[in-house]
Amino acid sequence: MFHIGDRVVYPMHGAGIIVDIEEKKILGEIHKYYIVQISVSDMKVMLPVNNTENIGIRKIVSEDAADMAINHFQTCNEECNDNWNQRYRENIEKLKNGNLMDVATVAKTLLLRDRKKSLSNAERKMLSNAKNILISELILAKEKSYGEIEALLMNE
Repeated sequence: MFHIGDRVVYPMHGAGIIVDIEEKKILGEIHKYYIVQISVSDMKVMLPVNNTENIGIRKIVSEDAADMAINHFQTCNEECNDNWNQRYRENIEKLKNGNLMDVATVAKTLLLRDRKKSLSNAERKMLSNAKNILISELILAKEKSYGEIEALLMNE
């Protein structure tokens, strides 16, 4: 069970801080929800307390793991699958699992592909989403701003 103030990752949406735990009555039953403020947006999400494992909610990574993800992003030069449909499905699965290294891989491979060939609208949106998911967790793990994390990733 998580507590108010815990820093958590919600796969496909990013990392944030639990700002409240609320009870809601739905169809006559009372359910508890974590209210999570996502770190890179004004978005707040309600996550059912009794379903956190199925959703994949986890605590953010340590600062050492964050450093490893930054290094992986900087040095990653993996080639994407040339089959658009298969590449898209593989990337979606990586984002869904919520693993920070996988998210870094998706962001970097799409970024590299965009530099060679223009991405489709769907993949451009996926690149933006992957980048925000990655940065949202790194912001909390490294306690730095969006701009500072972006500069670290781009080796500036």
